[in-house]
Amino acid sequence: MLSKLRSEIFNYLASLGKGERVITRIDFEGPRIAIYTAEPMVFADRNNIARDLVNLIKKRVVIRPDESIRKPDENVKKFLEEALRGFSANIIFDNSLGEVVIESSDQELFNFLTQERVAALEREINWLITLSRTPLHPSRTIEKLKKYLYGDGEERGEILRKIGENVFREQIFEPGEVSITILGGGMQVGRSAILMRTRESNVLLDFGISAGASKNIDMLPRIDFFPELIDNLDAVIITHSHMDHHGALPLLFKYGYRGPVYMTEPTLPLMVMEHLDYLNLAAKTGQFPLYGEQEVRMASRYSVPLRYGAVTNITPDIRVTFYNAGHILGSAIAHLHIGEGFHNIVYTGDFKYEKTRMLDPATSKFPRLETLILESTYGATPIPFTREETERLFSEHISRTVNSGGSVLIPLPAVGRAQEIMLVLKDLIESKMIPDIPVILDGLLIEATAVYSCYPEYYSLESRDEFVRGDSLFFSEYFTLVRSQSHRDEILESKEPMIVLATSGMLEGGPALTYLRSLADNEKNLLLFVSYQVEGTLGRKILKGSKEITILTEEGKQEVVKLALSVEKVDGFSGHSSRQQILSYLKRVSPKPQNVVFVHGEAEAVSSVAGAARRIIEANIYTPRNLDSIIVG
Repeated sequence: MLSKLRSEIFNYLASLGKGERVITRIDFEGPRIAIYTAEPMVFADRNNIARDLVNLIKKRVVIRPDESIRKPDENVKKFLEEALRGFSANIIFDNSLGEVVIESSDQELFNFLTQERVAALEREINWLITLSRTPLHPSRTIEKLKKYLYGDGEERGEILRKIGENVFREQIFEPGEVSITILGGGMQVGRSAILMRTRESNVLLDFGISAGASKNIDMLPRIDFFPELIDNLDAVIITHSHMDHHGALPLLFKYGYRGPVYMTEPTLPLMVMEHLDYLNLAAKTGQFPLYGEQEVRMASRYSVPLRYGAVTNITPDIRVTFYNAGHILGSAIAHLHIGEGFHNIVYTGDFKYEKTRMLDPATSKFPRLETLILESTYGATPIPFTREETERLFSEHISRTVNSGGSVLIPLPAVGRAQEIMLVLKDLIESKMIPDIPVILDGLLIEATAVYSCYPEYYSLESRDEFVRGDSLFFSEYFTLVRSQSHRDEILESKEPMIVLATSGMLEGGPALTYLRSLADNEKNLLLFVSYQVEGTLGRKILKGSKEITILTEEGKQEVVKLALSVEKVDGFSGHSSRQQILSYLKRVSPKPQNVVFVHGEAEAVSSVAGAARRIIEANIYTPRNLDSIIVG
């Protein structure tokens, strides 16, 4: 395949009459073709040339400068420091790729470095320039991920070459039937995993764990039915960074998988953060983890981040394109194009078909679509309130509690709901809808929010504009960040009303349990849920009415806690689509699918929304259980 591609590329560039040294090397770089040129004019015009080549060979292309035309590192550094004088920036060289990375958290620098200005700088130095945002607050995850990815540049390069060799191998079989097998998430919420098989390829869509399960057979995807799968697996797609969609991914690498993992740019650091937090919690509580940090590092090094809208070959017969899912930062709807127009599958992952403060609504228009795989978490749960009414109800619960002298504990998933609720609280305080009292941020949500600050291009337009203006979107004066146990102890000793946002969202660990234990005995206090509580979790038990619970302390000891505080739940903040939104999505999705497969919902939710779907769309409706297979195409 590479020899054929080389021939097409050489012939095209020869037709431009650019000279004999136009190309010095052609190599695989994961799912794209890297072309190295020793001709400065070709490098300067690379965007136009790459666009022509993409149309010609139907593959992603990047044109890089050969080492012979790059100006020396020390000269480039001096030149860029002079050009960027007055801005705070860190300059890093990646000699293997011919890239110079400009790192900064200074928004003014990003405003200054327009596309035209960057292109002009590149022409002066004959290096590719990559802009990279650093978090507004220190992030252990970002620093750790850099070590994983760039600690050994040669190893990372070799990984990308091997990925490319597999992606661009010769296709053996003509397109035919496509098999969709549910390995997890069938008639349940949790351990989402779907095996998609064509005549040519095997691809996993998500590979998560079930938070409420006590046994591995109930926690992990049912890969045990496919003992040869890891050896034959071509690619893994992770739609977003929640453990029920990626929590078992390192296990694949533990047992021998050495292939690509595709996800959006923000998903990678957020996923690594959650894996490392899982290992940290296991060490604290004396549990035996399913995998170790070595597997987390390996999964990171085999990850291929993609942007929304980038059409990417992932196997000889499959191309994937990610679209906004509206669920959390970087959450993706995966569009899989099989063959040359043979069959198209859209997998929503978790999606929100409504605009929120943080994100735009999920994409509903696609180039082609025959089979739609749709989440149905709230398929049986209509939301009785509009978003405005939800926020008003939320503010009433808080005001009533605080005015009576109580405190409010809001347990939150670190990624998604935490940042949304922070923006809501900020607005409610500024509009004087709730009292201006301390809002405590504790747990993994602080680290997640630091990562969020690196990717404003994934925000909704309004939030992105606010961020670009330099306004303090998350880390404002209203929020107190807890950075140590002594600080937490000091807060717990306070008798003044406060609002606490803490992880985890289902009360399965983290500092939320510490605050619950401290606030539980006072009937003036309120435990306020704003996210989904999976069956089997402590949060679900409390919602069902448990007044006496057993929690695991930070010392790893079990403790019985009696609940005197009030318990409420506000549903309208969920990152999942309501029943109305799922059905609205089905009405508006374009083109209309021939097949609709409902997953990621408990049996009642799946059955209810599937019944309604049959009345509004002419399509084959499927409600599979785990290990069921569907043949399409």
